[in-house]
Amino acid sequence: MRRDVSARLALTVSEPALLALQVAVAERATSERLVLTLDERPLDPPRVLDGGHGGRTHVLECEPGALVVEYVAQVDGVLSVPGADEMDRLVASRPSRYCPSDRLLATATREFGDLDGAAARIAAVVAWVRGRLCYVGGSSRPTDDAVDTLLLGEGVCRDYAHLVITLLRALDVPARLAAVYAPGLFPMDFHAVVEAWDGEAWRLVDATGLAPRASMLRISTGRDAADTAFLTTHHGVVDLTSMQVMAIVDSLPGEDPEAEVALT
Repeated sequence: MRRDVSARLALTVSEPALLALQVAVAERATSERLVLTLDERPLDPPRVLDGGHGGRTHVLECEPGALVVEYVAQVDGVLSVPGADEMDRLVASRPSRYCPSDRLLATATREFGDLDGAAARIAAVVAWVRGRLCYVGGSSRPTDDAVDTLLLGEGVCRDYAHLVITLLRALDVPARLAAVYAPGLFPMDFHAVVEAWDGEAWRLVDATGLAPRASMLRISTGRDAADTAFLTTHHGVVDLTSMQVMAIVDSLPGEDPEAEVALT
């Protein structure tokens, strides 16, 4: 399987800023290039930090100006998914900023408490969230958590993922969020999906059903969107003025919602 991906971010930096970018594919790419320019002048390569689970975070301190980030990569083949150690599973079981599982314990128990086994609970939660929410672009705020999404009844991919993760954690099923490139996604964008621990391996699930899971490509992994954002401003003033994301695969696979898929 060959996948070609790219991302272009245009930003206006109004005050000196510290930026963290998570746009590079995890682990390794067959070939890749990351170019940053400020007012059309090339910048030095940013610092690269280990983002965990193979992810890479690029960090730069930027002066005011028009900043453009361009990333291009090609990936041939797939990598096996590593198993989870106990610490991974513990972290993926805790409440987090956007996934307050302690606040939805009663809801999760009422809807799914009679189901035995992680696999059955994962399947039921994904189906329930898919039927409960409507996908509406621009319907949620950056500060909305899973409880807000449940009450609103609509959202985008990260909202779907947050609600799935929250309900699973409330059922003692470890779950985490992964940001991915998703060939076949429309409209094209960065995409958020869920990895849930079924007792033996991390299972990739996506309640939106908007793209085939088998061709998705990991970027970053974390407790929720706070850990996996493609751009984080730690100080300064930065506005995102435009963004283009592309992800294609040499042969787009079909999608079977019942199939067990791992994120490679």
